[in-house]
Amino acid sequence: MSFLIIGSLLGLSAGIVPGPLTTLVISETLRHDVKSGIKVAIVPIITDFPIIALIFFLSGKLTDLNQAMGTISIMGACFIMCLAYHNLRINAVEINVEIRKKPRSLTKGILANVLSPYPYLFWLTVGLPMISKEMNKSIIIAILFILCFYFFMVISKIILAILTGKSKSFMTGKPYIYTMKFLGIVLGLFAIVLFRDGLQLLGPG
Repeated sequence: MSFLIIGSLLGLSAGIVPGPLTTLVISETLRHDVKSGIKVAIVPIITDFPIIALIFFLSGKLTDLNQAMGTISIMGACFIMCLAYHNLRINAVEINVEIRKKPRSLTKGILANVLSPYPYLFWLTVGLPMISKEMNKSIIIAILFILCFYFFMVISKIILAILTGKSKSFMTGKPYIYTMKFLGIVLGLFAIVLFRDGLQLLGPG
């Protein structure tokens, strides 16, 4: 039970901690609607299970994994910077988006998460050691740990999207523009951090 509680708390923390995906949940909700924010919120369910499998497979090849994560991190930095640039260019209220214009929030979220080193690093440094130790006792408990982690992470991000959507009606004119530009700056800072992490992972030693 304590192991599952740890998984739940880790998932809750991952769901609300500031990061590219959390910022994208808020940004897409404000730009489009709650549905778009929820699409971003559920992205880890789609992307992370292959990531976990990859981490388990490559866990014994740390050098190769560092090179791969470094490349992913730099690619992610470029993508997040593009999203930041798009937010910073907003100079008018865009809450009511044209019907013909598809938000593509799910695609943005998938790219942002897959091209971020954070899920890889979490499962490599925290998740993998914990699950490997527990699998020797019970594989069912290890699976429940993963399920608890993702349940609380996704639910917390969905709640964040809903709360953001409720405040959307109060954000018209300049408050909306300033908020989107602020989120653009935050995304830009994340992009810089990702780029730095990528260079460190690719660097010697």
